[in-house]
Amino acid sequence: MQSVLALCAVLALSACAAHYAQVPPRLDLQPYGRVALVTFSAEQANGSLSTLATQRFAEALLRSQSGIEVMELGNADSVLRTLPAGADPSVVAQALGREKDVAAVFLGHLKMSDVKPSARLSGPANLNVKASVAAELSVQLLSTRTGGTLWRSSAATSRTVGRVAIGDRLPSVSVRDPNDAYDQMLGELAANVTRDLRPTWVRQ
Repeated sequence: MQSVLALCAVLALSACAAHYAQVPPRLDLQPYGRVALVTFSAEQANGSLSTLATQRFAEALLRSQSGIEVMELGNADSVLRTLPAGADPSVVAQALGREKDVAAVFLGHLKMSDVKPSARLSGPANLNVKASVAAELSVQLLSTRTGGTLWRSSAATSRTVGRVAIGDRLPSVSVRDPNDAYDQMLGELAANVTRDLRPTWVRQ
């Protein structure tokens, strides 16, 4: 017992003596000073989800870094309305650079799946049926001077929105509000997509 306690004490002292160094974020926005964020496009015609995804991204971005200004632009913006539908991202970035005096522009795309059912039979009297939804978010940062891509990131996630299980001939049903699932998914996507904007710690 004394040997075990001595070993634990040594390990604890070693952990306390360890040093950690902060690694700067891979993407530092401070040199740009002022950037634009265009409301994300969506795979399906669901403006509320794409707007919410853009808001979650903006919140995660501003939490991650300070000393920057984000100009949030919706589809009703005068510059965006003059551009043809489906305009090339480089064209969008350069147009906003000329008219909005920003150094870089964030553009993103949200892809949401329909609710998909799946079933699993694990015996003559055990059946599990669930309904799930998946989402993918991709974001890129473009230079407004050249239209070139400065940074790109993507993330994917999924959630179960309903489940029916039958075991020992007794059914069990659980259903959650899809809006809650979507909100959690978009928050997770924003956090994962902006991972390059946050500093990290490494043990030395």
